[in-house]
Amino acid sequence: MNNSTISTLLRTRLVYLYIFLFCVSLLGIAMYMEHVMMLEPCPLCIMQRVFFLATGIVALAAFIHNPVARGKLIYGSLAAVLSAAGGGFAIRQIYLQHLPKDEVPACGPSLSYMIEQFPLRDVLSVMFSGDGNCAEIVWQDPVLGWAIPQWSLVGFVMLAAVCAWQAIRKQPSMS
Repeated sequence: MNNSTISTLLRTRLVYLYIFLFCVSLLGIAMYMEHVMMLEPCPLCIMQRVFFLATGIVALAAFIHNPVARGKLIYGSLAAVLSAAGGGFAIRQIYLQHLPKDEVPACGPSLSYMIEQFPLRDVLSVMFSGDGNCAEIVWQDPVLGWAIPQWSLVGFVMLAAVCAWQAIRKQPSMS
């Protein structure tokens, strides 16, 4: 590829589209795992999905708006912060999955039951801190042996890095 092709592919607007498509792809994988592989998401998995969705929405808004200068800084920074926050939930789940069995929090009822029966404060507490369901490893990739939150963390780190780069980079010249 020549420099003008690379410059075109790395235009700020297109990179935001790539970020959005990456987030949609990850959410599609999550839906596949839930509805085809029949893996029930735990509260921390759902929070990670929320942050992939939020990052994707910010990237889509940036793609549509095509910001320059301050707008680029705002969109990129917001998306990077959302990605970092999602990474925090992935780290929490990895931590729970590596606790000794006697230190794992108790499993709670399903999230849909909690939403119907418990006060919002209790539901949010479980959503933000996780429970014993989050400590269960229900799938591992066959190559590296990584569980879902480890792959989510990789995705969040990549998103945060690209979004931070978007926030501070100069627009490539269009020669």
